[in-house]
Amino acid sequence: MMEYIGATGAPVNIDDVPIKDDIEFHFILSFAIDADPSGTPQNGVFSPYWAETLTPDAVAGVKSRHPNAKAMASLSGWSLGPKTLSWYNPRDRGLWISNAFSSLQTLIQTYHLDGIDVDYERFPKHSNDSFAYCIGELITMLKNHSLITVATVAPFYTTVGPYAELHGRYGEVIDYVNYQFYTDKLRSPKKYLEAFRNRTVVFEGSKVLPAYEVDGRGIQGEAFFEALDLLEEKGFEIYGAMIFSADASAAGGYYYEERTQEFLLNNATRTFLH
Repeated sequence: MMEYIGATGAPVNIDDVPIKDDIEFHFILSFAIDADPSGTPQNGVFSPYWAETLTPDAVAGVKSRHPNAKAMASLSGWSLGPKTLSWYNPRDRGLWISNAFSSLQTLIQTYHLDGIDVDYERFPKHSNDSFAYCIGELITMLKNHSLITVATVAPFYTTVGPYAELHGRYGEVIDYVNYQFYTDKLRSPKKYLEAFRNRTVVFEGSKVLPAYEVDGRGIQGEAFFEALDLLEEKGFEIYGAMIFSADASAAGGYYYEERTQEFLLNNATRTFLH
């Protein structure tokens, strides 16, 4: 299971999120951004902008108490304050990759991270080929140096193209696809099934995880779990699930984290069972 945490900037306590012992639970710290506080790009130098309560000690503590818990950094996201973020084509790709590797190495070692999630959400209209190369080479380097064990990507309906190219060229180093199904604004299990089927055609089917946004867009409430049942009924194997986000779940007592883990324990195929 994967859950984004810290994206809103509001205080969030990582220890409050329920973690069942037999589930491999990935916290995705949101976000690490290669920009200064004003949103000016920093040529691959990433800094943490997640909630200040998500300290290195907090991450280390939850991993110590739950050996099945892992932590990741999500790269970019939609915005930094009022500034909308975009992928930009680096003038020197090699330098961008080098800067990204060095800065993420520091973050990984400081925050006890196990992986990265790639969540760039806007792209220039032309010449996006640098994205696949820079991100693919970066993930490859991080894995080859044993700095991370897991890498995920988070496309949605307007960014399928760049991520499909990335997956097509570097799919062997990408473990899961956290496709943001809630951005499709699907309200029924049947529509969710259709969208899931379509995305498994673009990305390797076993990597695509069902996704849910708490109190947000798309399918809501028990209809999400009805959709999961329908996916299995139609022959899809569920390898895990993604939730956005722990920040929103706090007010409701983390109901969806509990329910999703129960579903995975009873139904998931393999990967997220510890």
